Amino acid sequence: MRSKGLKSIVLAAGLAIAGIGYAAAPAPQAVTPTTAAPATTAAAPTTEAAPAAAPAADAPVDPMLVLDGGPDIKPVAGVGMPVDGHWKLQDQVTPNGQRAHWFHDVILFPVIVAISLLVLFLLMWVMFRYRRSANPVPSKTSHNTFIEIIWTGVPVIILALIAAPSIGLLAAQFKPAPANAVTLKAIGNQWYWSYQYPDHGGFEITANMLKEKDQVQPGERFRTDDDGPQLLATDNRVVLPINTPIRLITTANDVIHSWAIPAFWIKLDAIPGRLNETSFTIEKEGVYFGQCSELCGARHGFMPITVVAVKPAVFAAWVKAKGGTMPAPGGAKPSAAELAPPADAAAANATGPVENATSAAPATNQAASANSAGAGNAGQ
Repeated sequence: MRSKGLKSIVLAAGLAIAGIGYAAAPAPQAVTPTTAAPATTAAAPTTEAAPAAAPAADAPVDPMLVLDGGPDIKPVAGVGMPVDGHWKLQDQVTPNGQRAHWFHDVILFPVIVAISLLVLFLLMWVMFRYRRSANPVPSKTSHNTFIEIIWTGVPVIILALIAAPSIGLLAAQFKPAPANAVTLKAIGNQWYWSYQYPDHGGFEITANMLKEKDQVQPGERFRTDDDGPQLLATDNRVVLPINTPIRLITTANDVIHSWAIPAFWIKLDAIPGRLNETSFTIEKEGVYFGQCSELCGARHGFMPITVVAVKPAVFAAWVKAKGGTMPAPGGAKPSAAELAPPADAAAANATGPVENATSAAPATNQAASANSAGAGNAGQ
């Protein structure tokens, strides 16, 4: 019995060992298959193809990808901006501006200087020639016909000579825009500007003043020299094409503002419930700065304007990047009724200044706009 039990134990152990060997036998085939190696070698060419895409990183940066969503054009010192110690007019980049600059430098300024010097000379001569010590007995002359004709006729002639170019310039400033003009609608708010492009799908941008580095929270956008001078740089820039007529329309949502760019010779009031219009043509690429030029409240001095003038092809790409569309040649322009502000726009803001709390003012980190959201608006 004891030998029989021992045999049973030995037999069971043998069967167990045989079963383990049988189960372990297929394992080498699964771990090191001979057919799997070609799969790794076939995948190798895909890793070798990666360097071919490397030159894309060296490609020029898309001008539509800069921080403010506009063309990557940096301002030039002294161009389109005020210069410390400069007492003359800014260099003009529009035909009307160049005409006005010539009128100022060649006609107005010389005439003003000549008249001022003449009056100063006459005052000095009268004080010296007719002083008490030289004339103890004063003259009793009451009038002189010749002198009276001179001091009446000469000013009339001077004014007539000045009037001819002045009236022509005034008419040119209010000349209606041609059919191929690009329409820009500027809307004044307390205290920021919003812009619409009715001819290009009606998309809208909002521009607020950029704060300085020490005025923002960590991670928020602040003004740099590439944005423009202090108090003049904005988070979003107006983009306009060069050598193309621009139809500027202004209005406001609260109080009277004024859209002014000195380098364009443009200053047009923005009045609630009313549309004002003028036109101009920019002849030189660059970045140009302006401000609201009508006292509009506590932060009137913090409503800057930044315009980037680019080639028409760059402008078309920017419009596309904004989700807009280029108008078809000869397409119909928006009517005055379509461009008119709501009839109750002024009444809706009659209770007090707007603090950028409406939906028309997206979140931004600009202090001057009194926007408490402070989230920035870099891509719009």
